[in-house]
Amino acid sequence: MSMVHAKHRTVPSVPPDSSAPRKVRRGRRPSALPYALLVPALLVLALVVGYPLVRLGVISTQGYGLRALFTGRPESVGAANYQELWLNPALVSTLVRTLVFAGSLAAGTLLIGLAVAHLMAAVGPRMRTAVTLSLISAWAMPNVASTLVWQWLFQPTYGVVNWLLTAVGIGDYQQHSWFSDPNEAFAVIWLLVVWQAVPFVALTLYAGISQIPREYYEAAACDGANALQRLRVITFPCLRPILLLVGILSVIWDFNVFNQIWLLTGGGPGDATTTIGIWSFQRAFAAQDYGQGAAIAIASVLLLMTMTGYYVRRLIRAGEAL
Repeated sequence: MSMVHAKHRTVPSVPPDSSAPRKVRRGRRPSALPYALLVPALLVLALVVGYPLVRLGVISTQGYGLRALFTGRPESVGAANYQELWLNPALVSTLVRTLVFAGSLAAGTLLIGLAVAHLMAAVGPRMRTAVTLSLISAWAMPNVASTLVWQWLFQPTYGVVNWLLTAVGIGDYQQHSWFSDPNEAFAVIWLLVVWQAVPFVALTLYAGISQIPREYYEAAACDGANALQRLRVITFPCLRPILLLVGILSVIWDFNVFNQIWLLTGGGPGDATTTIGIWSFQRAFAAQDYGQGAAIAIASVLLLMTMTGYYVRRLIRAGEAL
């Protein structure tokens, strides 16, 4: 038998005929459906957010007091309300107090929420379910109702906290008023706001931690990294976008805290817990100067938009770096 070896010939490629007609592919026109689906949401935002902001800006340029409230004919004063706000000696102290208050609340919420999220990732399914149900129960409680419960807990005569501290022998806390001292009033409000905000942050961060591959931690443990090093090298970089997002939301929420402060202290003692929101309310409704209150509110909106824009830019850059 003889073996026949086939010879492979290289077939030269034939260049396309330039005279042949070519089919030109045209890009598909972008569909208008996504934009049409956004229209209802934009209309709702324009109605719920846009109109009140525009109306607030108009009132801030008017001398809107009790007389204008009854007659419906306010006097236009231009930028006089903003000039008065700028020259007000209480502006700097109130602004600093608000920034410190919001910053401490956001920092405490993120730290405690991150600790609870790590706890949920470390425990078993049953304990994780119990912690989740506890967080959701605290989160679902109405804001005003939880503030009134907190007020009862720290009530001087019949408060549970005073009774418990006295019973365990820490000190004599009978008839002790937590809201007469600025530091103690701030601490009680801080505890309340953080208690209400931790569930959202903890559940969000736990969802992010659960998406980090376990192999990363196993490899770090094999290299001798301790828990703090694994947190710094693995957890924080992977959770950076989520941390920035919940940080933005926490700053916005904490900057606008009103119910808790007003129901517990009313901005007191003195003005120790008076933030921008409380100050605007006091000027508008206690002093009956709605134009000045609107000017304070517009100034706080602009400040918050500036801060939020900075964090949004960082959030976008963190997302691009991943």
